[in-house]
Amino acid sequence: MAMWDRIKDQAKNLQQQAQGARGSGAQGGHGGQGGHGGQGAFGGHGRPGSRSSGGSRAQLVSTLKSQLTSLKTELKSGAYRDASMAMCALVAAADGHVDPTERQHVESLILSNDVLQNFPPEQLRQRFNQHVDRLAFDFPQGKTQVMQEIAKAAKKPAEARAVVQTGFVIAGADGYVAPAEEQVLREACSVLGLSPQEFGL
Repeated sequence: MAMWDRIKDQAKNLQQQAQGARGSGAQGGHGGQGGHGGQGAFGGHGRPGSRSSGGSRAQLVSTLKSQLTSLKTELKSGAYRDASMAMCALVAAADGHVDPTERQHVESLILSNDVLQNFPPEQLRQRFNQHVDRLAFDFPQGKTQVMQEIAKAAKKPAEARAVVQTGFVIAGADGYVAPAEEQVLREACSVLGLSPQEFGL
């Protein structure tokens, strides 16, 4: 647990830095990626009453990204790889249907993710698409299977947190996390035995 406390302190420091230097948040947000699918990549039809302001979400995503990167050397297990690919598939299909553009967008985010570069791209692509296909074919049934895959990471708390962080970073790459995405992230926390509040959900 000491390690997690250390990460929490790091996060606090990062947040203070981010508040002090607004500019750093912008570069943490993966500028160029947003243009890839525009806001439509994650269902951005006029988002009335989004309960979290874009700024705080972007800041949180940036913090989680930094935490993940600091754990890069430890996140090399098959359990983390498989659970995080299941998590990313669930984020891509969070609203119950899979948009080909969104699928492509998430795949490109996975392959450019610093921590996930611990694994061969083909392994990641294959696992991600396998889960997305399941979800596209039969969402309720596919979701059950995907959640079982995610739950396998629960044995190691640091990996379990990293799976949710990975999902959050992928979901929030455009600075916004849709309600359907927040919902599947909360459900993932539940199967992993984590508190959603830890991730501001």
